Amino acid sequence: MTKLLPGILAMAAIVVASNILVQFLLGPWLTWGAFTYPFAFLVTDLTNRLQGAAAARRVVLVGFVVGVICSLIGAQIVGEFGPLVSLRVAIGSGVAFLAAQLSDVAVFNRLRAGSWWRAPLISTLISSMLDTALFFTIAFSAALSALEPANDVSWAGDMLPLLGVGPVAPLWVSLAVADWMVKLLLAIVALVPFRLILGKLAARVA
Repeated sequence: MTKLLPGILAMAAIVVASNILVQFLLGPWLTWGAFTYPFAFLVTDLTNRLQGAAAARRVVLVGFVVGVICSLIGAQIVGEFGPLVSLRVAIGSGVAFLAAQLSDVAVFNRLRAGSWWRAPLISTLISSMLDTALFFTIAFSAALSALEPANDVSWAGDMLPLLGVGPVAPLWVSLAVADWMVKLLLAIVALVPFRLILGKLAARVA
């Protein structure tokens, strides 16, 4: 368990920070949380590479528990438009995190024997797409309004040009696409610390 402590602490810090920063808007499509949460995939991938898939799943489980605690706390804090975390957002967040992170572990493990960048990049790209699709669909799609009938998320269904310039689509689709684009960018950026950390650890062993 001691060996897992750095990964556990890093994952917990990212989850807590993302839950706080998601409350702060950055333009019409994003929140600051969009720029911290993707690094959870970096933590999972580093743990997987250094300690194996079983260890990575344990770190993911801790992140999930921390996320549930954050959602429970957020549900008790009432903001201008009601609780900071609605039931749909809590369900979407939990399902998306667990499914995406476990998918990341599985895909990384399948590709771990290839080039150093292949496993972290491809696993993060696939898993971040799954994360975005699950969260925004569960949290804001009108098709799933039965999950929380009392929660009016009709604003998310407003028909607007995609990201302000594309074809007309529900607002939540623009939010999802913007979020996914940030995840794609950070999946590439995260290759730098991934390589540097592995290099430093390899040098210590040598």
